[in-house]
Amino acid sequence: MKIKDFLAVLSLTLLASCSANKIFLKPTKVPLGAKKATLKTATDTTTIYFSGDTHQPTFTNKGKDTIDLGYTVESVIFKSSNGNKLNGWFLKPKNKAAKITLLHFHGNAGSILQQYQAVAPLIKYGFQIFVFDYSGFGFSEGKATRKNVLIDGLSAVDYLKTRQDIKNTKLIIYGQSLGGHLSAVVAQQREKDIDALVIEGAFSSHKDIAKSVGGFFGKLIVREIYSGKASLKDFHKPLLVIHSSEDKEVPFALGKKLFDNANQPKEFYEIKHCHICGPQFYADTISQKIKNLLSKH
Repeated sequence: MKIKDFLAVLSLTLLASCSANKIFLKPTKVPLGAKKATLKTATDTTTIYFSGDTHQPTFTNKGKDTIDLGYTVESVIFKSSNGNKLNGWFLKPKNKAAKITLLHFHGNAGSILQQYQAVAPLIKYGFQIFVFDYSGFGFSEGKATRKNVLIDGLSAVDYLKTRQDIKNTKLIIYGQSLGGHLSAVVAQQREKDIDALVIEGAFSSHKDIAKSVGGFFGKLIVREIYSGKASLKDFHKPLLVIHSSEDKEVPFALGKKLFDNANQPKEFYEIKHCHICGPQFYADTISQKIKNLLSKH
């Protein structure tokens, strides 16, 4: 073995032995006492102020004028079955009762302060969306681990089923990136509670994404805990898989592998542009495809 190969293997092994969770999860923690946060984009700056025990957000333009988002935001605290208190936002269209609820599982980094924007464009098409932070992300308590992420996902389904405002709606899980892989596992375990599943920009298993980054040794040292492609073999409700052929974060082939392991009814929607940017560029088409899923259920 060449010295550079040996060092690469050693580095991966040390990472795995310390904590594979640190490879897959890159949370941004927000202090419980935080009163505001600033989000900067290439075009503007948004300052979010938090109030009350639920950290209710108010969105402002550079800390001055309140921004009309076009939808309401209800911040809630709910308990995961692992004991951690989790923070979630319920996003609802104004002046319109939603018929479909999307439960959003976000990616491996940041928090809902950034991640909600990846799915929010769908609200104007009549969806209400529940986004939340896993343990160790944002205001949510606990430690960010792959085990906790799964428990949190299952608990989010259980929490939503207790809410009156989803009783007369169809419930669909919409997972993106790491949350897309997670959504396959949660959907299979909570199949009776949901009506369909949407997966965007996701990898097929922890070992598959480790192999794409670290080759054979990457796959060898990562423990599989749970697998999206394996779970989909036992999932039988409608499925939409979305993946960009220009995705530079998760290989297109891994999205196809998820799809290939799934049962009918299913649809694969190939898009362009960046990783999990589907709602940003294709909200109209995606919203229609989601609605079409329900005709197959």
